[in-house]
Amino acid sequence: MEVTVAIEDDAPQLLKLQKSAYVSEAELHNDFNIPPLTQTLESLKASFSNKTILKIVVANEIVASGQAELIGNTCHIGRMAVWPHRRGQGYGSKLLSSLENVFPSAKRIELFTGINSQSNLAMYSNKGYSQFKLDKLGGTTIVYLEKFKNGS
Repeated sequence: MEVTVAIEDDAPQLLKLQKSAYVSEAELHNDFNIPPLTQTLESLKASFSNKTILKIVVANEIVASGQAELIGNTCHIGRMAVWPHRRGQGYGSKLLSSLENVFPSAKRIELFTGINSQSNLAMYSNKGYSQFKLDKLGGTTIVYLEKFKNGS
């Protein structure tokens, strides 16, 4: 399984994947107004100017994607998506590990997920993340998690 950097030409496929993957999040939180579901193609294309977007391709199909952005010494990870029929095959874990290493200079990694997303929370916990904040995003309670790199 190879992780590569996505290009702007991938945006239509990435958006389709993202919207499909985040329906389950919306259902868990009864909130279909979450940004991954309302994002436009133009907005996603604009993300390429300030974020690194990774993808996993299997048999010419993008099966997973995610974004990383460096702000100060923190790598912010977001929009991780795996096709629903591809979940449980290690793509999310591989993608997360790759996103964590996009910015070698980062001392800290931050991400968030919905409070009802038990499988995401379990994966992040298993990868060494700990909760540091709760917040609201629309109608959804968001759990912010962090992990420090290089013994920081």
